[in-house]
Amino acid sequence: MSSSRGSLHILLLTVIVSVSGVQNLTVTPDRGTTLNISTTQVKGCKVCTLAGRSRQCTTSLLLKDNKRVQVEFDCSRPQDFFSVEVVRNIECTTKSCSSHIIQADSGSLPLLDFHRKFTWNLKASALKAFKIDFTNVGLRQINASERCSDRHSYTLHALQSSGDVAIGKYCRTGPISSAQILNQGSFSVEVPAGQKLQNGRFDVSVGEEIKSLAKITLTLPKGTSSAELLSPNYPGSFPDDDVMEWYFQVPDKHKTTVELLKLTQPLCKKKDTEVVYHSRGGPSSGLRLTDTQPQREGNFTLTLRNCEMDRSRAGSPGLSLNLRVSTSSQVSCQVDVSKLEGLSLHIEKRRSNSDCEMRINSVSREKITVTSNSELTFQDCLPEDVQVTAMRVIECRQLKDCPNTVNLLVPLLPPCLPAPLSSMTWTLRPPEHGTVELTSLAGYLKQCLPGQRCNDSMIIKMTEDDGTTVGRFCPQGVIQKVQIHTNVSVSVSGTLGSKSLRTPVLSAKMKGEITERYIFNISPKRDAPVLLATPGWPGGMRDYSTVSWIVNVPKKMEARLMFANLSQPKCSNRHTNIRVQRFSRLEEDYSRREDEKPEDEITVSESFYLNMSNCMPENGDFSVITKITLQKSINRLLTIILSVVASLLVIFVIVLVVVCVVIRKKKKKLNPQVSIYNPNGTVFLPGQNGFPETREDNDEHEYASIEDTLVYTHLLRKGKEIGVYGDFDTYQPFTGRTDSQKPLVSQDSIADDRQASKQQFSISTQQAPPLPIRPLSHEQRLVDNVIYQAEGQSEEERSPSLGPRLEPEGGN
Repeated sequence: MSSSRGSLHILLLTVIVSVSGVQNLTVTPDRGTTLNISTTQVKGCKVCTLAGRSRQCTTSLLLKDNKRVQVEFDCSRPQDFFSVEVVRNIECTTKSCSSHIIQADSGSLPLLDFHRKFTWNLKASALKAFKIDFTNVGLRQINASERCSDRHSYTLHALQSSGDVAIGKYCRTGPISSAQILNQGSFSVEVPAGQKLQNGRFDVSVGEEIKSLAKITLTLPKGTSSAELLSPNYPGSFPDDDVMEWYFQVPDKHKTTVELLKLTQPLCKKKDTEVVYHSRGGPSSGLRLTDTQPQREGNFTLTLRNCEMDRSRAGSPGLSLNLRVSTSSQVSCQVDVSKLEGLSLHIEKRRSNSDCEMRINSVSREKITVTSNSELTFQDCLPEDVQVTAMRVIECRQLKDCPNTVNLLVPLLPPCLPAPLSSMTWTLRPPEHGTVELTSLAGYLKQCLPGQRCNDSMIIKMTEDDGTTVGRFCPQGVIQKVQIHTNVSVSVSGTLGSKSLRTPVLSAKMKGEITERYIFNISPKRDAPVLLATPGWPGGMRDYSTVSWIVNVPKKMEARLMFANLSQPKCSNRHTNIRVQRFSRLEEDYSRREDEKPEDEITVSESFYLNMSNCMPENGDFSVITKITLQKSINRLLTIILSVVASLLVIFVIVLVVVCVVIRKKKKKLNPQVSIYNPNGTVFLPGQNGFPETREDNDEHEYASIEDTLVYTHLLRKGKEIGVYGDFDTYQPFTGRTDSQKPLVSQDSIADDRQASKQQFSISTQQAPPLPIRPLSHEQRLVDNVIYQAEGQSEEERSPSLGPRLEPEGGN
């Protein structure tokens, strides 16, 4: 890759899928780049490569050669176990280097969830050094345990025959302008999970023929300044019998002082440890590490030499030191704060025994307050000698006179001040019964609480006039808006130099009265639990004060609330109360006083109000931390309906089975078979498929016996009395007309039928008379009790009614 296009980015086409706790991704390293996915934990999670049906799993994976690879993690959160390192090699000849160090993050954005380290391995020709230029941004050295405010940590390593040496750990914005490392080494930048890599470029070139392990160049600014430097491998020992150089470029008419801090000295076998000062055109001077270091003027080189250490003896700590380089001069500074109404600048001397001298308009002061255009003078003032703060008061008497919106901006102060701005405070005073509304324009706020600490360099503190703390906040949270029904001071502290006038810290409005003393608007995110503390935490709320959180729950989600760290007082007047009420309901979902047992957990299915109020405590405090977690909602109404339907279905099936069993048992008891009379001349039994083709083919029409109880004796007696039935024991068909379409039956056919009946039925003398005569019509039911008469017969000639038919005992 050419130097003009030497970007260190990884072309990672990543598709992450989470199925049953497994995550898959597709990785394609850029050409010339090596990708290393590794973990220090032997158990817990593994990374696997997929090639067809084969699957190989290990604790580390090395990818290179621009080859597309299917990678799978066998755990749901591999970012908790694995880190990613992107490595590129740069080689230098005697004249030039193959590439530059270019920070680019466009291709690796899908891997934001992983801790990433970008490393450039550099190699120079024999006896030469490679040089990295930091002039555009500047670096400052920090301890290995410290963190940078922008969360980008840079590291320089030198690779010697004796092993790897850590030259130092650095942050952006400092006096270090370049670094040279002999022969081989590396430069890396680490970014934590979720942090984007800042774009940047550091030029790489061929260095000098240095005689030391490394050479660091510092360009000190005009005015008063100081810088701290650490020996290689600090707090460990500097390499045995080795040399380290620092070169200082000092402005004209400035004095430089070197102090050796936190010094540990080794036990030496040969030579001695020493510090050597050298100025161009002047002689070198060597001093012991315990000697007082002199003041110097102009540019100079400081060389640290170690002896050949005796590490075999117990108690030999090796060589390590922390040195401070300070420059000072009489600096004049013109400061004008009149452009911002209500702004005042406060400069205070922190150390009474320092040589710092401050003047305002030629008058010496220990404390200086600047409210207009003023001339300041600082003599021998170091940053640690002075504290600089700023304040601004914003107030209005009537709501109609209040500005619509006031952006809370950190003022841009002149660089001639001996120290940067350490804090900025805005005091907001609304009209009587008015409210201050605060909104973050750069993103929602997060409350600084245990388990939810702020890693950002800027901390926002809100307090009331009497000093009561409302809360401490930082960016990247879920709090959209804060409303406070009283005067409030907003203080921001941290590294404020980069904030300047570009981005407002907060936006403030003066509004009308609200019902509570504090109101917070919250928009939680899924899979990111939110902790909300009552105002004044860890102390208690003010007496009789109230606070409400308006919690917006997305559709198809529900909120789970847990009240942790709940502290209840003993009330002398009124009660404390915790209430939960949904937007769409008039009734409360939850309500508890201090004398009632709270629930461990409650679930709210839609957006809601969380309200808390304090009593007048007799002893103790009222304070709560509420944990809110979003999860997919469950359609409880649908669940209830389905449960009821399922229960009814089960009951129906049970009843149906019981009914079937009862009917079956009843049929078994009522099992006697009864032939069915058919006027067409055939009979059949229930359950047979079809009818017999002829009467001669079967004998189902013959009766073996007839029960007396099955005979309609009362009907027969009546029929005999009126002449319908005769004294015979054979079946007689009815001679009347069946319907209007059929002719009457002749007497001859009746006689023939009687004769046939006598031949086919043999009935004992003890049996009842045969069934009554029925018409031949197929449309008339056998249960009819009216006998058809011949057409034309009068009412008197018709047969009398036989009366209601009695059902036979014992069933059909």
